[in-house]
Amino acid sequence: MKFIYADALDFVDPNFDFATESNGLKRNVHHDDEYPHEFLGKAPYDGILVSRGVVGDVLRQGKYTLAQMMRFRREGARRFLRYSEADYPDSLVFGDCGAFTYRNERVPPYTPSDTLEFYADGGFTHGCSVDHIIFDFDEGKGRSREEVPRETLERYELTLQLASEFHSASKLLPDFTPMGVVQGWSATSMAWAASQLVRMGYDYLAVGGLVPLKIPQIHAALSAIRSAIPPRVKLHLLGFGKIESLPEFEDYGVASFDTTSPLLRAFKDAEKNYFARDPAGGLRYYTAIRIPQALENNRLKSKARSGSLNQEEIVSLEESALHALRQSAINAMPVEDALDRIIAYWKALNWESDGKVPRLERTITKQRDVYRRTLSNQPWAECDCRVCREGGVEALLFRSSNRNKRRGIHNLYVFYQHLLEQRNAA
Repeated sequence: MKFIYADALDFVDPNFDFATESNGLKRNVHHDDEYPHEFLGKAPYDGILVSRGVVGDVLRQGKYTLAQMMRFRREGARRFLRYSEADYPDSLVFGDCGAFTYRNERVPPYTPSDTLEFYADGGFTHGCSVDHIIFDFDEGKGRSREEVPRETLERYELTLQLASEFHSASKLLPDFTPMGVVQGWSATSMAWAASQLVRMGYDYLAVGGLVPLKIPQIHAALSAIRSAIPPRVKLHLLGFGKIESLPEFEDYGVASFDTTSPLLRAFKDAEKNYFARDPAGGLRYYTAIRIPQALENNRLKSKARSGSLNQEEIVSLEESALHALRQSAINAMPVEDALDRIIAYWKALNWESDGKVPRLERTITKQRDVYRRTLSNQPWAECDCRVCREGGVEALLFRSSNRNKRRGIHNLYVFYQHLLEQRNAA
């Protein structure tokens, strides 16, 4: 199974200073920053997916600035991402339309022809047909066409119509693999859509609408789809974030999947935000230690303005917590003493005079336990990626974007090493 990383301008400043919490001198965002494959010196994925909705255009603002969008279209994906075939042989560049970005519109804002133009300008190796996401999913056989809402059926039929136009026009692009997107409101409807896409000539299908589905529902959908199409047809899972369950889907002939999950978890998961290899062959997780910047944190600033906390006291607690974390990391301070200082700052950040003292005390006890595990096990010392070699315990410090994205890059590295090991064992 190929791992395709869904990029959204996720890069870090290689000259970021942990001590002063500042970027490199005269840093030029993107130009001086490094993508995960650059920072690590080797790509922690088999390819990169770029969504048209993320890039944007002159009519629809994406995550890219207007200048970045124009440069992307002018230079192509590989040059913009600094992901050349020469430096990263056998790498892939996937594209999709980003259906979630226009989920509330009656019809997609893109056409098959202008989407193929986007893929051609970008030099994509693979590209998904224009689709319209369907969020409903029925258990079992599901509703018939006559029973589903008109809007659902319109999205379903429009996705197939656009896929047909897309496949016909894609024949003009050399060295390009068109991917037909499967949408549906049930396993049965998705299976029928898949069979129609194969009849159109597709030999690579991208299964959409998976994000809100539970594991049993994904099994049902993939089982039905695989039974409706020939074994030669490849499957790609769009936006598949349930990475722990990947081995369950190998029997469906899944060739690839895309996700941002390992990087996003670094700053969106409350507990499992640092990945580590398990000697038993799986993944284990640690909790990064939250020591937010006292003068930048909105909650602390609000408390200072209200007079419930003195700003100088907050800064002092922050400095004490940082010092304790770093001293503990080099075994110059006992873990429990370091935890006392870290929790003192955490308590100042989260304490509210609302009579919920017992609940907060239970939370503090839990937080101390997970932080104790992190500081005692020192997982950064066991990792050989650049993030951990250069940053050490700084990789486990939940604080600023440059730190958190570094931890995300570490997670990508660990996750990809885990995937490679599984492939070699297969």
